[in-house]
Amino acid sequence: MKERIVPMFIFALASIVCLAAEPAKSADVNDGWKLATERNGVTIYSRAHSGSFLKEFKAVGEIAAPSRAVSEVIEDVDAYPSFMPYMAECRLLRRESDSLVSYQRISPKICCDRDYTLRTFRSSWPSVAGLVYSNRWESANALGPAKKPGVVRVEFCQGAWLLEPNGAAKTHATYSVYTDTGGLIPAFIANHFSESGIGEVFAAVRKQVKQPKYNAAFKPASISASGN
Repeated sequence: MKERIVPMFIFALASIVCLAAEPAKSADVNDGWKLATERNGVTIYSRAHSGSFLKEFKAVGEIAAPSRAVSEVIEDVDAYPSFMPYMAECRLLRRESDSLVSYQRISPKICCDRDYTLRTFRSSWPSVAGLVYSNRWESANALGPAKKPGVVRVEFCQGAWLLEPNGAAKTHATYSVYTDTGGLIPAFIANHFSESGIGEVFAAVRKQVKQPKYNAAFKPASISASGN
């Protein structure tokens, strides 16, 4: 099975948002998550992060496609600049036995670019409804290009997606967020636009997964009239 890389990012206005420090899981009122907002079928939770004014965010929503197809979208790094918000550059740097390393650069237009290198890990397991995909990544700037003039380096970026099948053609997706923003961005601005930017990523994935190349593998094989 082809290895996957899943560095998925949000950049909303003035803040970089990369994904959560812990593997994604369903939001639970008992682990500190509080309901922040709900819109366009995406429920967003937030919680305080120890030692920081920046909050963690978690989003839960349905995507109308099989979990494997959604995972194919998330792994399609070469296509990110064509559909992910503010994504300017994505490069696969290294393929290892248990991980992939990629360089990412985001261009938010209203301020200077941000960049980072990530190492991405992937696992999957069967469930009653089909395969569940868990993807997590962490900062790996030492494995990527040196800092560039005019580009702000994001030093801390960890995250995860959890893609759980919900029937044959629907995925229950959980997406979590915690990062530094890079540069001098006030925490209240970063938190506000981190929350609002989550919807952009869900919308981008929901739209992209409709492309035929991600769904071809799920179409039933044709059967000849003779039954052979």
